[in-house]
Amino acid sequence: MQLVCPAGNLPALQAAVDAGANAVYAGFRDQTNARAFPGLNFSDQELQAGIRYAHAKGAKVYLALNTYPDSVRLPQWQAAVDRAADFGCDAIIAAEIAVLAYAARRHPGLPRHLSVQGSATTGPALRFAHERFGISRAVLPRVLSIQQVERLCQRSPVAIEVFAFGSLCIMVEGRCQLSSYVTGASPNRHGVCSPAKFVRWDEFDDGSRTARLNDVLIDRFEPSEPAGYPTVCKGRFEVGGETFHALEEPTSLNTMELLPRLARAGVAALKIEGRQRGVAYVSAITRTWRTALDRYASHPESWAVDEEWQRSLSRHAEGHQTTLGPYHRSWH
Repeated sequence: MQLVCPAGNLPALQAAVDAGANAVYAGFRDQTNARAFPGLNFSDQELQAGIRYAHAKGAKVYLALNTYPDSVRLPQWQAAVDRAADFGCDAIIAAEIAVLAYAARRHPGLPRHLSVQGSATTGPALRFAHERFGISRAVLPRVLSIQQVERLCQRSPVAIEVFAFGSLCIMVEGRCQLSSYVTGASPNRHGVCSPAKFVRWDEFDDGSRTARLNDVLIDRFEPSEPAGYPTVCKGRFEVGGETFHALEEPTSLNTMELLPRLARAGVAALKIEGRQRGVAYVSAITRTWRTALDRYASHPESWAVDEEWQRSLSRHAEGHQTTLGPYHRSWH
């Protein structure tokens, strides 16, 4: 299986390639990608340098053009497709059908991957995207059970990529109505569930802190309690007289124990989430998964999860805890 790793900037791209990524995914410094916030992403020159670096070491570069443009600004997304082809990107990752149609028409030799934001969860949906837009791969949403992933691998006309590690999303993969309701800004085009300009931290004399999003209280932290970035879905709310993580606990997806089953199902690529994370995260997570994949390739019958792998992944997980998420649910 191919290991596809995040590259939020050029140092992260280089770190991922050096740690053993088969491919990295990156975005331009604009709203054509779903991580468009300050300090991230690539200028034209940086992306070209990153492509040269990756290709010199046998790795591929996929360009995320995975947001939904309005009709007035569609030419900006089309121009991004042109630049991806001109620069030698190995594929684009797109969700909006006008972007996919343009790429198929103007650059038929540029591989097209259906983004997770395309929300394709059935065989007919994958066949439609393959027949109409010539996609060669689809990234599955993080809402499917392992049994559903296995069935889709059997029925899909294209290669399947799944998320293996990183933050979870309980909404429609980056199109969060909770965040839009609170801030009035689209998480899809503003690059983050909680755009920084809406976030406010307050610290009090006893060392406790509160986090607000557009003046809405999201969470309150005790002096010794680690505080995560405030997003609505991971906030604590009073429900029925109790205060708790009513929607989702701060935790990261970790499918390490499912690696053999995903391989047997025919999954083509494992994706690591985290373009917004730093070089240390990218290096550690990539190196751990590279080791696990190489050991499985060498000795599939005797492969077992190394506890040190899990400890390393947990250190970089959200809330320092991990979950199998929807993969492990009994109903499907």
